[in-house]
Amino acid sequence: MHLHVIGHQNAVWGFALVGVPGKIVRTAAELHAALDAVLADTTVGIIILTDDVAALAHERIEALKTHSVPLLIEIPGPEGPRPDSPDIGAVLQQITGVRL
Repeated sequence: MHLHVIGHQNAVWGFALVGVPGKIVRTAAELHAALDAVLADTTVGIIILTDDVAALAHERIEALKTHSVPLLIEIPGPEGPRPDSPDIGAVLQQITGVRL
């Protein structure tokens, strides 16, 4: 299973430095196209998405989070973590069901 990142250019470029492919997204239409392409690739097991871009299609992103494969993980965008975003322990608990 492979990783794929979708989001702000800094995140995509940063992940590219360690060999993770990605797509820079600026609009909702670009986000939907990028998601469609990644979801069609059965080798992708984890999608990393910056939260600023995820906000462009909130309903679709929330629906995708209910699927087990590919796993969709939101990371902070260029503005840093939002005050209402859960901490990493809460995210891991939601994903794995294990409280750390």
